[in-house]
Amino acid sequence: MSVHYQRHGDIGVIQIANPPVNALSHAVRSGLVNALEEGINDTQAKALVVLADGRTFIAGADIREFGKPPQAPLLPDVINQLEACPKPLIAALHGTALGGGLEVALGCHYRVALEGTRVGLPEVKLGLLPGAGGTQRLPRLVGVERALEMITSGRFVEAEDALEAGIIDAISSAATPFEAGVAAANEILAGNQTPRITGKLPAPMANPQAIASTLERLNQESPALFSPFRIVEAVEASITAESLQDGLRRERELFLACMDSPQRAGLIHLFFAARNPHLVPGVESADVFKQVALIGEVPLFDLLQKAAQKAGITLTSAPDDASELCLLAPNAPGGSAMACPVVALETIGTSSDRDTALSLIIAENTTMVELVNHRADALTQQQAALTLKALRLSVVVSQQQSLLHSLHAASQQASASEKQSSLEKASRRIAEQGFCYRESDIDLLAVEALGYPRHLGGPHRQATLKDTPL
Repeated sequence: MSVHYQRHGDIGVIQIANPPVNALSHAVRSGLVNALEEGINDTQAKALVVLADGRTFIAGADIREFGKPPQAPLLPDVINQLEACPKPLIAALHGTALGGGLEVALGCHYRVALEGTRVGLPEVKLGLLPGAGGTQRLPRLVGVERALEMITSGRFVEAEDALEAGIIDAISSAATPFEAGVAAANEILAGNQTPRITGKLPAPMANPQAIASTLERLNQESPALFSPFRIVEAVEASITAESLQDGLRRERELFLACMDSPQRAGLIHLFFAARNPHLVPGVESADVFKQVALIGEVPLFDLLQKAAQKAGITLTSAPDDASELCLLAPNAPGGSAMACPVVALETIGTSSDRDTALSLIIAENTTMVELVNHRADALTQQQAALTLKALRLSVVVSQQQSLLHSLHAASQQASASEKQSSLEKASRRIAEQGFCYRESDIDLLAVEALGYPRHLGGPHRQATLKDTPL
């Protein structure tokens, strides 16, 4: 079972167990409704606590359901039932409460968080808006200005800031969500704390200045994007709607408009492209190199030094008998005679005559890098990629020729008005030549390293869409 109910004394506990991040799958949504009903009907339970197993509370929607027809119960209906619970309902948060996870918490009557918890509504990053009450309940707690900033940016908020803003009611030093939740429930039953039913709070005060300044910022920063402007409309509805239910209906209309937007499809495509671009096909198991030599000087090496200790990787400034991998800065001597695998670093747009089995292409102002395999075996490339990932780099693996070099060259040769179409043409060639392991890797690199518009999903995706007959 993804959700189960158990009473401890006079406290009923609704426990979510859907590893790894307790995503709001159909089974979790159904389980929440069933466990809530069980808790309401348990005459010995005077208060209820919602919490989750593992390393986090609910980290959002279930990505396995993206693109599939929604199944009842829908999340807005689940949250409405939580909010209507006749008994005090406490959410005990830990790890992260994101997207629908925070919306579940907002539907509860009291929110206690363990130290280090972060909350957020990051749906804008997928071309969406919070569609289960987030744009209506959050402004009732924090006001219009703060809600607009938080939802249009999608940023995560630390527990201390969430407490100060009024998103949560308390921070607990307890060791577990269970201990924090039960303690909060007992405080409420003793009359020492007062629950807040968010939907029964008055609508937020009108703030036309906050709305105007948000629209001005969005028009400057991201005028081509669709969902941020729909977020503003939804938050406006929290002020102007005659009731919470009217505001929720307007939110749902705007959410469905975002779902139908081509931008949502492009951003979802990139979301999946960013999952595991470092995996080499055909390699089922590989270990991280623990002894790495950094030869020469390059700013990237400073970043690696900061991440090495946490990753359990030893970095040296010269190769020795223990070295398992060598990273060679562009102007550093050496390469071919070294006993361990050598990765030659290249800055995007520069050529190199180094004869190494692997090369690492670096773009400015990003931690996104490309690890190109010229003649190493697949296992070595995978081990090198895992090592770089452990050192906090976002790694895309490729073969034979650099995707980044090819894309950059196409971009540089085109006029400003032709850059997008030039990248789209180049992406076709790259895919046909087989330099990428996944075609979505072309899109990921073009967006993250070369500034191709994120909401379009990448040049290869756009080229493919143009090939598809209407």
